Amino acid sequence: MPGTDTPLEAITLGTSGLGREPGGERLARALVSGRFRQLDTSNEYAGGRSETLIGQVLGTADGVTVFSKADRHPDTGVFDGDRVMRSFEETVSRLGVGTLPIYHLHDPFTITVREAMAPGGAVPALVSLREQGLVAAIGIAAAGGTLVEDYLRTDAFDAVLTHNRYTLVDRGAEDILRLATERRMTVFNAAPFGGGILSGSPRHASRYGYRPISPEFGRHVERVRELCERHGVALPAAALHFSLREPRVHSTVVGITSVERLEGLDALVDAVIPEEFWAELESLGAPPPSPVD
Repeated sequence: MPGTDTPLEAITLGTSGLGREPGGERLARALVSGRFRQLDTSNEYAGGRSETLIGQVLGTADGVTVFSKADRHPDTGVFDGDRVMRSFEETVSRLGVGTLPIYHLHDPFTITVREAMAPGGAVPALVSLREQGLVAAIGIAAAGGTLVEDYLRTDAFDAVLTHNRYTLVDRGAEDILRLATERRMTVFNAAPFGGGILSGSPRHASRYGYRPISPEFGRHVERVRELCERHGVALPAAALHFSLREPRVHSTVVGITSVERLEGLDALVDAVIPEEFWAELESLGAPPPSPVD
């Protein structure tokens, strides 16, 4: 696998919602006992509860791989090298493991790239963890944009995780995919449903990436929805397969907030999308700017 020596599956289960609602123990057990064997979590998810719940069941599961992320201090926003080390210690303690296959720098919005790269900064700490063999690979994980691109250009990272920026209706991560591919990095594409608008749920029909959509963007989404109907394709299945069929994406991260959603993922993965659908999708032209641009 480019960028890392870790074998990757096409689907990674996202756990940012694990531990936020009652029933987290049941969901955690389901996450490690099903068809999909990769989990993505982070130090800050549910205030650490996500990692804790995974750690409670990880010992009962065979062949489950967990990726996590370093987060800034929840109170001060400090994100220096010491904080990365502390974040790592907290994570491996909660998970009950000694090492991690991939460890990302997560949403480094409180620091500049220059600060992150400086001696004593977050990135040298990540590199140190990799050199010590405590993590096999390091990544940068954030929504997208020039910040992520600047981190990729440092050539310090093995992997990148972008979310809500490469979907059926958004190509905002195109430059990230190009830069990562040039560097033979491992690419995770998260949030293929754009925060819910491509999940088929009316509740999320007016927002993309958790932000209100413009009339122009809404019209484009509606054209894609009509295209799905003409081909007898479920909108969320098309959204998922848009990411799965992209050769520059090595694993698609699907957020799982309930056992029911996990159970429904099988049908989406197994759906067959006719080639004619993709040709007609291209004929719609480039999507308009998305709310997260």
